[in-house]
Amino acid sequence: MPLIDKLKLATIYAMALLYIAVGVKHFMDVDFFIAIMPDYIPWHKELVFLSGFFEILFGLLLVFKTTRKYAAFGVILLLVAVFPANIYLAMSDAAQQALGATQQDTLIRLPFQIPLILIAYWHSQTQTKQWFSILCLVLFIPTLTYFLTL
Repeated sequence: MPLIDKLKLATIYAMALLYIAVGVKHFMDVDFFIAIMPDYIPWHKELVFLSGFFEILFGLLLVFKTTRKYAAFGVILLLVAVFPANIYLAMSDAAQQALGATQQDTLIRLPFQIPLILIAYWHSQTQTKQWFSILCLVLFIPTLTYFLTL
């Protein structure tokens, strides 16, 4: 197996673990996620549990080659679905205070959705151009580092 494929597989497993861990956090620290949900979205607690369930599910499905493509596209849809909460967090003093974050912290968080989506797309593909694989590997390091420091 070429080195780039080994590195890609390592990123798949790392992201799977990250999604599973964050999904579990949805059930263990519900208030953390409710604090960043905009008021115009109903059923806060139920949606926190639902998004946590899907993060765990997609994380598990990423591990297996036969389900990886579906999981990766599920992750992309989930990232798009939760983006309003990230925007709300960046604009709401109350949400920032609830999480102990500054507005600068929350604004830095917003653009990280793009590499997460690109990496998930990369994980959905069995073959990609080498430049795209290198780009995703380069994006993976600061993205993972950022989210591990939250």
